[in-house]
Amino acid sequence: MISDDGKTLSQCQYAYNKAIRILGMINRTIRYKERRIMVRLYKSLVRPHLEYCMGAWSPHYLKDKELRERVQHRFTRMFDNLRQRSYDERLKSLNLWTLEARQNRQDLIKVFKMYKGFTRLSID
Repeated sequence: MISDDGKTLSQCQYAYNKAIRILGMINRTIRYKERRIMVRLYKSLVRPHLEYCMGAWSPHYLKDKELRERVQHRFTRMFDNLRQRSYDERLKSLNLWTLEARQNRQDLIKVFKMYKGFTRLSID
């Protein structure tokens, strides 16, 4: 979803709303929040909504990036023993990257594939 002026705010807002609803459903239905299980649920049910077509609509406004990151921030606070730590420490403890770091990595991989000719797209 891209507006007439080329902004992706509606796509970011849609992805945020969908992901936050699924995260809330997970939080309400899972009683025993074991880290390994919760991280798998997050990675398989929530994060795909935040990263869907990221290469195409790649949010470049700070508010859009923060909106997406807020979902992961909320997920990391679901663990009682991690709440007192900083966001970066919680990510490290759960073995997760920030969404922006994942996006940058995917962009670099795509450019590498284009440069090496592993894809039909070319840099020229």
